[in-house]
Order: sequence, then C-alpha cells, then structure tokens
Amino acid sequence: MDFMNSPIEWLAWTGLHASPWKLIGLTGALMFGGRWVVQFIASKRYGKPVIPRAFWYMSLIGSAMTLSYFTLSAKQDSVGVLQNLFPAFTAAYSLFLDIRHRGWHRDRADH
Repeated sequence: MDFMNSPIEWLAWTGLHASPWKLIGLTGALMFGGRWVVQFIASKRYGKPVIPRAFWYMSLIGSAMTLSYFTLSAKQDSVGVLQNLFPAFTAAYSLFLDIRHRGWHRDRADH
C-alpha cells in the first residue's frame, strides 16, 4: 500500500482521516490563503497597498504544495492542477521581477 496515500494512524483518535499527501495539500492551501494576511498586515503598517516579498514566497510554496497534492497523490484532480498551475507561474514571475528590481537582500517593502 502506498504510504503517502494511507491514513495516518496516530490521527485516528481525532476523527481526522488524513494521509501525508492530504496534510501537504492542506498546508499548501493554508499557506496560499495566509498570504493575504501577510499582505493585509504590510498594507496596514504602511497605510497603502503593499505586496511584501513574503506574499510571493507564500504564493509559490503554497501553489507548489497543493499542485503536488493534486498531481502526485491518489487525488489526481485536473481541476486542482489548473487551479494551482497558473498562480504558481504568476508568483514565480512576480518574485523574479521583485528580486530583479529590488535585489536579494531587501529588508522591507517599499513604501
């Protein structure tokens, strides 16, 4: 039996039926959604719309994690692949532009 698609035994007492792939997918979804909290905090701090670099890292990592869940797990869902493929490309390109424009060692968002 495939370990990554098998239920995690020590979670059984919680009533959760999660496999390692499911945890990767959920973590990716939380990271992808959590990027909006990071963007909100940065914008509130500077009093204007700001997209910090962490937003792009969280977008890229969250998309990659959910993309791996939808392609490598037993889920094999083409809708999930499409839903995460385009944001991953956009995040990677935006991160590239941010690094090219501001350099690697940027300490804070422009304001």
